[in-house]
Amino acid sequence: MKGIVFTEFLEMVESKFGLETLDNIIENGQLPSEGIYTSVGTYDFNEMVTLITNLSEETNIPVGDLIYAFGLYLFAGLANSHPEVIKNYNTPLGLLYCIEDHIHVHVKKLYPDAELPSFKVLDKTDTSISMVYSSSRGLYRLAHGLIEKAFEHFGGTATITYDLLKEDGTEVKFDIVQNG
Repeated sequence: MKGIVFTEFLEMVESKFGLETLDNIIENGQLPSEGIYTSVGTYDFNEMVTLITNLSEETNIPVGDLIYAFGLYLFAGLANSHPEVIKNYNTPLGLLYCIEDHIHVHVKKLYPDAELPSFKVLDKTDTSISMVYSSSRGLYRLAHGLIEKAFEHFGGTATITYDLLKEDGTEVKFDIVQNG
Protein backbone atom coordinates (compact mmCIF):
# COMPACT_ATOMS: atom_id res chain seq x y z
CA MET A 1 0.00 0.00 0.00
CA LYS A 2 1.31 3.42 -0.92
CA GLY A 3 2.81 5.55 1.82
CA ILE A 4 0.56 8.52 1.12
CA VAL A 5 -2.35 6.44 2.43
CA PHE A 6 -0.43 5.76 5.65
CA THR A 7 0.71 9.34 6.14
CA GLU A 8 -2.80 10.67 5.55
CA PHE A 9 -4.23 8.08 7.96
CA LEU A 10 -1.79 9.06 10.71
CA GLU A 11 -2.60 12.76 10.12
CA MET A 12 -6.31 11.98 10.44
CA VAL A 13 -5.80 10.05 13.67
CA GLU A 14 -3.75 12.85 15.20
CA SER A 15 -6.20 15.57 14.14
CA LYS A 16 -9.36 13.72 15.18
CA PHE A 17 -8.20 11.66 18.18
CA GLY A 18 -4.99 13.32 19.37
CA LEU A 19 -1.30 12.55 19.53
CA GLU A 20 -1.65 10.19 22.50
CA THR A 21 -4.07 7.96 20.59
CA LEU A 22 -1.77 8.03 17.57
CA ASP A 23 1.21 7.01 19.71
CA ASN A 24 -0.82 4.23 21.33
CA ILE A 25 -1.97 2.64 18.08
CA ILE A 26 1.57 2.69 16.70
CA GLU A 27 3.23 1.40 19.89
CA ASN A 28 0.68 -1.38 20.33
CA GLY A 29 1.02 -2.42 16.70
CA GLN A 30 4.53 -3.86 16.75
CA LEU A 31 4.78 -2.73 13.14
CA PRO A 32 7.73 -3.76 10.94
CA SER A 33 8.05 -0.10 9.84
CA GLU A 34 7.76 1.06 13.48
CA GLY A 35 5.09 3.46 12.24
CA ILE A 36 7.56 5.47 10.17
CA TYR A 37 6.14 6.17 6.70
CA THR A 38 6.97 8.39 3.76
CA SER A 39 4.34 9.39 1.25
CA VAL A 40 6.30 7.84 -1.62
CA GLY A 41 7.15 4.56 0.12
CA THR A 42 5.30 1.26 -0.17
CA TYR A 43 4.24 -0.64 2.94
CA ASP A 44 2.55 -3.88 3.84
CA PHE A 45 -1.24 -3.59 3.81
CA ASN A 46 -1.32 -5.59 7.05
CA GLU A 47 0.23 -2.61 8.82
CA MET A 48 -2.83 -0.54 7.86
CA VAL A 49 -5.10 -3.32 9.11
CA THR A 50 -3.21 -3.29 12.42
CA LEU A 51 -3.42 0.50 12.74
CA ILE A 52 -7.15 0.59 11.99
CA THR A 53 -7.85 -2.34 14.32
CA ASN A 54 -5.86 -0.68 17.10
CA LEU A 55 -7.67 2.61 16.52
CA SER A 56 -11.01 0.82 16.73
CA GLU A 57 -10.01 -0.78 20.04
CA GLU A 58 -8.68 2.53 21.37
CA THR A 59 -11.78 4.56 20.42
CA ASN A 60 -14.56 1.94 20.53
CA ILE A 61 -15.57 2.96 17.00
CA PRO A 62 -16.28 0.08 14.57
CA VAL A 63 -13.57 -0.57 11.98
CA GLY A 64 -15.96 0.05 9.07
CA ASP A 65 -16.94 3.45 10.44
CA LEU A 66 -13.27 4.40 10.81
CA ILE A 67 -12.50 3.30 7.25
CA TYR A 68 -15.42 5.40 5.98
CA ALA A 69 -14.25 8.41 8.03
CA PHE A 70 -10.79 7.95 6.57
CA GLY A 71 -12.23 8.00 3.04
CA LEU A 72 -13.89 11.32 3.86
CA TYR A 73 -10.56 12.64 5.17
CA LEU A 74 -8.39 11.17 2.41
CA PHE A 75 -10.07 12.93 -0.50
CA ALA A 76 -8.65 16.34 0.45
CA GLY A 77 -5.15 14.93 0.88
CA LEU A 78 -5.22 13.23 -2.51
CA ALA A 79 -6.75 16.30 -4.18
CA ASN A 80 -4.05 18.53 -2.67
CA SER A 81 -1.24 16.14 -3.59
CA HIS A 82 -2.46 15.61 -7.15
CA PRO A 83 -4.62 18.60 -8.19
CA GLU A 84 -3.81 17.89 -11.84
CA VAL A 85 -6.01 14.80 -11.67
CA ILE A 86 -9.12 16.57 -10.36
CA LYS A 87 -8.82 19.73 -12.49
CA ASN A 88 -9.72 17.72 -15.59
CA TYR A 89 -13.31 17.28 -14.37
CA ASN A 90 -16.25 19.65 -14.01
CA THR A 91 -18.60 17.28 -12.20
CA PRO A 92 -18.32 14.49 -9.63
CA LEU A 93 -20.07 12.06 -11.97
CA GLY A 94 -17.53 12.86 -14.68
CA LEU A 95 -14.74 12.15 -12.23
CA LEU A 96 -16.30 8.86 -11.09
CA TYR A 97 -16.97 7.78 -14.68
CA CYS A 98 -13.26 8.17 -15.49
CA ILE A 99 -11.71 6.51 -12.43
CA GLU A 100 -10.62 3.43 -14.32
CA ASP A 101 -9.66 4.91 -17.69
CA HIS A 102 -8.00 8.13 -16.59
CA ILE A 103 -7.43 8.56 -12.87
CA HIS A 104 -6.04 5.08 -12.19
CA VAL A 105 -3.91 5.28 -15.36
CA HIS A 106 -2.44 8.54 -14.00
CA VAL A 107 -1.87 6.98 -10.55
CA LYS A 108 -0.11 3.98 -12.14
CA LYS A 109 2.27 6.36 -13.94
CA LEU A 110 3.15 7.98 -10.61
CA TYR A 111 3.16 4.75 -8.59
CA PRO A 112 3.73 1.77 -10.90
CA ASP A 113 3.51 -0.73 -8.05
CA ALA A 114 0.25 0.65 -6.63
CA GLU A 115 -2.48 -1.97 -6.11
CA LEU A 116 -5.66 -0.14 -7.00
CA PRO A 117 -9.25 -1.29 -6.79
CA SER A 118 -11.19 -1.56 -10.01
CA PHE A 119 -14.44 0.26 -10.77
CA LYS A 120 -16.61 -1.18 -13.53
CA VAL A 121 -19.31 1.23 -14.67
CA LEU A 122 -22.60 -0.58 -15.23
CA ASP A 123 -24.82 2.39 -16.06
CA LYS A 124 -24.46 6.16 -16.29
CA THR A 125 -26.91 8.99 -16.82
CA ASP A 126 -26.57 12.76 -16.42
CA THR A 127 -27.53 12.43 -12.74
CA SER A 128 -26.50 8.93 -11.69
CA ILE A 129 -23.95 6.17 -11.98
CA SER A 130 -23.90 2.50 -11.01
CA MET A 131 -20.59 0.76 -10.69
CA VAL A 132 -18.96 -2.27 -9.16
CA TYR A 133 -15.99 -1.82 -6.85
CA SER A 134 -13.60 -4.80 -6.76
CA SER A 135 -10.57 -5.15 -4.52
CA SER A 136 -9.00 -8.01 -2.59
CA ARG A 137 -8.62 -5.54 0.29
CA GLY A 138 -12.34 -4.97 0.73
CA LEU A 139 -12.03 -1.25 1.49
CA TYR A 140 -15.38 -0.33 -0.05
CA ARG A 141 -16.17 1.92 2.94
CA LEU A 142 -13.05 3.94 2.05
CA ALA A 143 -14.37 4.22 -1.52
CA HIS A 144 -17.76 5.32 -0.15
CA GLY A 145 -16.13 8.16 1.79
CA LEU A 146 -14.06 9.23 -1.20
CA ILE A 147 -17.14 9.24 -3.44
CA GLU A 148 -19.09 11.35 -0.96
CA LYS A 149 -16.25 13.88 -0.72
CA ALA A 150 -15.99 14.05 -4.51
CA PHE A 151 -19.53 15.40 -4.58
CA GLU A 152 -18.74 17.91 -1.82
CA HIS A 153 -15.63 19.00 -3.73
CA PHE A 154 -17.82 19.98 -6.67
CA GLY A 155 -20.37 21.68 -4.41
CA GLY A 156 -23.01 18.97 -4.48
CA THR A 157 -24.37 15.96 -2.66
CA ALA A 158 -25.50 12.50 -3.66
CA THR A 159 -27.50 9.60 -2.37
CA ILE A 160 -25.04 6.71 -2.26
CA THR A 161 -26.21 3.16 -1.65
CA TYR A 162 -24.26 -0.04 -1.93
CA ASP A 163 -24.87 -3.77 -2.03
CA LEU A 164 -22.23 -6.28 -1.06
CA LEU A 165 -21.93 -8.70 -3.98
CA LYS A 166 -19.43 -10.69 -1.93
CA GLU A 167 -19.88 -10.98 1.83
CA ASP A 168 -16.26 -9.96 2.55
CA GLY A 169 -16.68 -6.62 0.75
CA THR A 170 -14.25 -7.43 -2.04
CA GLU A 171 -16.99 -6.83 -4.63
CA VAL A 172 -19.59 -4.13 -4.01
CA LYS A 173 -22.14 -2.46 -6.27
CA PHE A 174 -22.52 1.29 -5.73
CA ASP A 175 -25.58 3.20 -6.90
CA ILE A 176 -25.01 6.95 -6.83
CA VAL A 177 -27.69 9.54 -7.57
CA GLN A 178 -26.78 13.21 -7.60
CA ASN A 179 -29.12 15.30 -5.42
CA GLY A 180 -30.74 18.42 -6.82
